[in-house]
Amino acid sequence: MNSPMIQLLVLAGIAVFLILRLKNALGTREGFEKSPELDAKSKKPSGPAFEVIEGGPDLDITDHAPEGSETAIALADMKRVEPSFGVNDFLGGARGAYEMIVMGYEQGNLDDIKPFLSEEIYESFVDGVAAREDQGLDVESHFIGIREMELDSASMDNSTNEAELTIRFVSEMTSVVKDKDGNVVEGSPTEVNRQKDTWVFSRIMGSDDPNWLLVSTDG
Repeated sequence: MNSPMIQLLVLAGIAVFLILRLKNALGTREGFEKSPELDAKSKKPSGPAFEVIEGGPDLDITDHAPEGSETAIALADMKRVEPSFGVNDFLGGARGAYEMIVMGYEQGNLDDIKPFLSEEIYESFVDGVAAREDQGLDVESHFIGIREMELDSASMDNSTNEAELTIRFVSEMTSVVKDKDGNVVEGSPTEVNRQKDTWVFSRIMGSDDPNWLLVSTDG
């Protein structure tokens, strides 16, 4: 066997050896195999998909009225005219106003609460206090607190921007009425009475006057 033939056989043996070593290192691929990069991209998370929604409902409104209801639409109109308006802020103010107005009437201190009353309500309070005084009656009341409070309805006149909010209150207080001699005519200083009121507050949205006026006191 001549030298060129021997060299050819040696090279062929080396080639077979390298092919076998490469096959053992890389394995055998059958058919189409995705690259690791493509395979990773094709995998989807197994958990629930979350859609990102921009905006969304105004919780300051939907916490107090069903979305899409007449009340919710009216509240949205109020915010459109006066962006600083907040339902939660209003309800916080209404809670304090309720106690102040109730006790102002009970104690006859109408001057303190007049800025928060419509003219009609103020005149009715004046008549009520005057009637007590004419009979020589004195009222002693103690406000315990508001047990329940909720927004009942809202309306907005878009032509005048006049808004109305109807609030339901359930409060507790003690009240006793005495005559000019100090005799108890009605009530008790220790008996707790539960009082239910439905009040309507009104205001022109966007006006410089920040006060809401009490325009109705249906019990």
